[in-house]
Amino acid sequence: MFDRYKSGEQAVLVHIDFPKEGDREDLHELELLVSSAGVSSLAVVQGSRQAPHPKLFVGTGKAEEIAETVKIHNADVVIFNHQLRPSQERNLERILQCRVLDRTTLILDIFAQRARTHEGKLQVELAQLRHMSTRLIRGWTHLERQKGGVGLRGPGETQLETDRRLLRARLQNIRARLDKVAVQREQGRRARSRNEIPTVSLVGYTNAGKSTLFNRITNSDIYAADQLFATLDPTLRKLELGDVGPVILADTVGFIRHLPHDLVAAFKATLTETREADLQLHVIDVADARLKENIEQVQSVLKEIEADEVPQLLVYNKIDALDDITARIDRDDEGQPIRVWLSAQTGEGCELLSEAISELLAKQMLSETLLLAPQYGRLRSSLFSLSAVSDERFDEQGNWLLDVRLPVVEWNRLIKEFGPEIAGFIVCD
Repeated sequence: MFDRYKSGEQAVLVHIDFPKEGDREDLHELELLVSSAGVSSLAVVQGSRQAPHPKLFVGTGKAEEIAETVKIHNADVVIFNHQLRPSQERNLERILQCRVLDRTTLILDIFAQRARTHEGKLQVELAQLRHMSTRLIRGWTHLERQKGGVGLRGPGETQLETDRRLLRARLQNIRARLDKVAVQREQGRRARSRNEIPTVSLVGYTNAGKSTLFNRITNSDIYAADQLFATLDPTLRKLELGDVGPVILADTVGFIRHLPHDLVAAFKATLTETREADLQLHVIDVADARLKENIEQVQSVLKEIEADEVPQLLVYNKIDALDDITARIDRDDEGQPIRVWLSAQTGEGCELLSEAISELLAKQMLSETLLLAPQYGRLRSSLFSLSAVSDERFDEQGNWLLDVRLPVVEWNRLIKEFGPEIAGFIVCD
């Protein structure tokens, strides 16, 4: 077997066009990913197929073309703009005689470079190990451990089995540590809920300008750059809005087409800020040619992490890159803000965003008095767990009278859990 290079700074890129929409990838996006990983692209090999080859992903002729390109440019690594099966990676490496990476591994490498906090590093390592668990290959058989006793002599635990056992132990350890982090995040979220501080989460396709917008409206200086996944670790800042008061603004990781499922699963604790937010600001790069596809991909990921029911305000960013577009607020038939057009880079329209957020949050809180019969003790417990009860008393029949204030989205979840009849528990003046 050839030596597996420790570095992969010189790469040949492979992009294959497929007729099926779900299998298509964007070559320009691959080039941005490679640049974000700090890798130099030496050449691009393109082709088209009806379906991936089961053994090599590409055909034998295309594999030979890639091998020749690697030899000409003396490349360290070949990066495919697609997800490869472990067997396909190994077969390609035998032919190309160099390291082969797929799109998922490349994204995981970028995340590993960008992780700064303890939580972020744990999440990336968890995703990498889960991805690696399907790519362990038979290794050093001279390290087999002998078993003793009659009928038990012979090969014992192979290096592959040892690797699997160690990997399982490490995965279990990381999950336990991330569970502790999740508990700490939940405590912080509940503390904000007790103080009745709403949370606004920035979501959007990677490189849509979320961090630049975050810095602009909170006067912060978190890292922002024109590259994919410039922001990885979540950042929270307090924002003062005139009609609403203090608001917590959360900047989270950007999404991308075919975001690795292992990565989504590992970052669920971080993405809780998005799922539990009172309002989502969906930041969209209005100058991107794939605007509609990017919006659909973000909505798909939000659905995957169960955050698709949170109220959303569309923020069309980078209007400075286009002509004849001015900052404005678009409203629906009821006068509710649904879109804000602005430029985070120049600041144009950012005051309109604050205005729209204030309008939406002011109408997203439910402040009512509920009349609960004794059999609805579980609903009462849920309201207290949400820190939504400001006062409690009893009427002459022994029913609870609860003064509650909670986000409308939380109230809608309670209706789904306990049934639509609880909407009739609101006491009318």
